[in-house]
Amino acid sequence: MSEPVFISAGEALTDLIVQGAAGTQWTSRTGGSTWNVARAMAKLGVPTAFAGAISRDVFGDALWEASMASGLDARFLQRLDKSPLLAIVHRLSPPSYFFVGDDSADLHFDPRALPEGWRAHCRWIHFGGISLARRPLADRLLELAREAKQAGIRISYDPNWRLLMDERYDATLRAMTALADVVKVSDEDLAGLFRTDDIEAAFATLRGFNPAAQYLYTRGERGASLHAPDGAWHAPAVPVQVADTVGAGDASIAGFAWSQLAAPRRSPQEHLHFAVASGAAACLGAGASPPSLADIERLLPVS
Repeated sequence: MSEPVFISAGEALTDLIVQGAAGTQWTSRTGGSTWNVARAMAKLGVPTAFAGAISRDVFGDALWEASMASGLDARFLQRLDKSPLLAIVHRLSPPSYFFVGDDSADLHFDPRALPEGWRAHCRWIHFGGISLARRPLADRLLELAREAKQAGIRISYDPNWRLLMDERYDATLRAMTALADVVKVSDEDLAGLFRTDDIEAAFATLRGFNPAAQYLYTRGERGASLHAPDGAWHAPAVPVQVADTVGAGDASIAGFAWSQLAAPRRSPQEHLHFAVASGAAACLGAGASPPSLADIERLLPVS
């Protein structure tokens, strides 16, 4: 197996989603923002690892099997005799959910147990999701990000706002943004993270935490923009027949990272178009379906 060039560190979890009007039936799906990013990157042919911890029960088994089917490096996925992390989606419209995971496996992830020498091969490491809002895991991941920065590894960060990211998350938001080379954020993230309706002011504040970073700013049907110290670029949304938007944001940051790693001479506009097409391609299938390179390329603008 090739050593991983890309690592995504954080949470893998199980979504339990209510079914039917009576709300008495449930279906489960494997998921987790950072885990989705890892699978999306592996789908694009990059040697990839997901660095996190999962349980040894039926939920952990499903995550393990899906990880192996995606081609993720098994050495980075830790399995523990702890309870699973569950996201309970108890209402679909509007989406309402809560997390169950007191002393669950994800919280016990140990970066010190990662394979020796991984820093020598890794070129990009991704952080984000609820893992950075769950201590003590968040503290370990923040330290891992600092070590990666010192090793010269590129860092991307997608806060992927959820309700548990209240004012207690503010220090983590600032610290991770300061470390990141690329920050992926949506308009919904900005409203939640900064607890405001003034989205543009929130974005300006976020950029102030690290003016040197690139910011991939996604706005759903209004497309996306890329902001960097030397300019800004915009790309319209790609019209597709949407089956499901789950995992679209995760696919977009994976696509952006892939474009920069695989084709570093592309223009910022081209990197942005690839990110937008990646997110759109992820909407073509139900659930968090990582798009193939062919799926993405079909949605790129004709040059």
